[in-house]
Amino acid sequence: MTLEILQNYWWLIISILGALLVFLLFVQGGQSMLFGEKDATQRTLMISSLGRKWELTFTTLVTFGGAFFASFPLFYSTSFGGAYWLWMLILFSFVIQAISYEYRTKKGNVYGTRFYDALLFVNGVLGPLLLGVAVGSMFFGNEFCVTKNKILDVEAATISTWGPLHGLEAIACWKNLVFGVMVLFLARTLASLYFINNIDDETLHSHQLKQLMVNGGVFVLTFVVSAALILTSGGVDTQNGAAQWTDYKYLHNFIDMWWCLIVLLAGVVLALWGIAKTLLTKAKWNKGIWAVGTGAVLVVLSLFWVLGYNDTAFYPSLLDVNSSLPLRNSSSSQFTLQVMSVVSLLVPFVLAYIAYVWRAMDSQKITEKENTILQGVSLSEKIENLESQTKELEETMQEMEEEANDMNRTIEISENKNKELEKENLELKSTIQQLRGETRKTLEISSLGNPFQYSTCLRSFFYLIV
Repeated sequence: MTLEILQNYWWLIISILGALLVFLLFVQGGQSMLFGEKDATQRTLMISSLGRKWELTFTTLVTFGGAFFASFPLFYSTSFGGAYWLWMLILFSFVIQAISYEYRTKKGNVYGTRFYDALLFVNGVLGPLLLGVAVGSMFFGNEFCVTKNKILDVEAATISTWGPLHGLEAIACWKNLVFGVMVLFLARTLASLYFINNIDDETLHSHQLKQLMVNGGVFVLTFVVSAALILTSGGVDTQNGAAQWTDYKYLHNFIDMWWCLIVLLAGVVLALWGIAKTLLTKAKWNKGIWAVGTGAVLVVLSLFWVLGYNDTAFYPSLLDVNSSLPLRNSSSSQFTLQVMSVVSLLVPFVLAYIAYVWRAMDSQKITEKENTILQGVSLSEKIENLESQTKELEETMQEMEEEANDMNRTIEISENKNKELEKENLELKSTIQQLRGETRKTLEISSLGNPFQYSTCLRSFFYLIV
């Protein structure tokens, strides 16, 4: 295969990974709605549902960045190394997501589940918003310059130079922000549809229908604005090797590559149909996630195609048009692309594995009962309550033990007093017995009489006879 075919092939791979990443951002969209749900049970069901899929989003993001690094290293070094703060904020938000799912239900969680729920909310908002800003900057341009000759300069740290903000200026661009808000509300729309499909709970179903109406409306509005901005914006045309700004470049790409326009319209129709049918069907219809998700994938694919194909610089420079990066001058060597193309043949198997795992995890809908038994996302809260109750019981038991010790000491004192009383009683008994003995002796002596009494009696008897 020629180098040009390999470059186009790898841009197709990146387009597919980017489209799948946008679809899987429903996890972040669901996290961004956690603080809008006041009911603790409903919030627990939402986190249980998202907890089954968050690793798919994270893995796809890493694979997306890895594919860019391997196939288009000049873009990777220019964007990831130059727009440093933008990409660091994105990665930071995904790191705290991984930490939150790992530790929010761990025993000994001193911060509480609400702290980690707040981190999930931060990732749910910043993740899609900043990824949208990063992709939007690929349409509307960035402030950088590339000097390839610096690669031979040992004193040069990089071959690309940026302004002092290093990517933060992309966040300040209102066009990028509109694109980012569009991605955020697409993620929230997909999340509502995912909850309706994955969770069997009537209360949550009715609440998510209201959320879908709001989020879907904002998404459609911001999508129309973003599409208008893209179609009316200029782009860098690199035909014949000369880079130059061209008005309505992306509109011309849709016209020249008519099949991209068909894919875009098919995706828009699918997405609008899925949202409308979910909202308007009286009977519960929970397949909207697949219609809108497929539509989102098709739309993202078409946008990536008009961004990179047809001699278009997919990373235009606002400072130096010749520093803009098209497919032709930013890719790896032909040998590297050929070797990696063999590895890319494993991608369908990976996708099949993801589909299998997804189906296995969703074989049963999440219910409040199943959530309590299997997942127990609220288990940490229950553990915290049990631990606090245990501490209270331990304190109560300690107080009871102290009272028991006091009672034992009182009993011991009483027993000692009883022993003393018994001893005194025995002494009294012995004294009484002694007194009784002395009394008997006294009485016996009294019964024998006094000699003077006997003489008196004889004298009286003698006088009586006379």
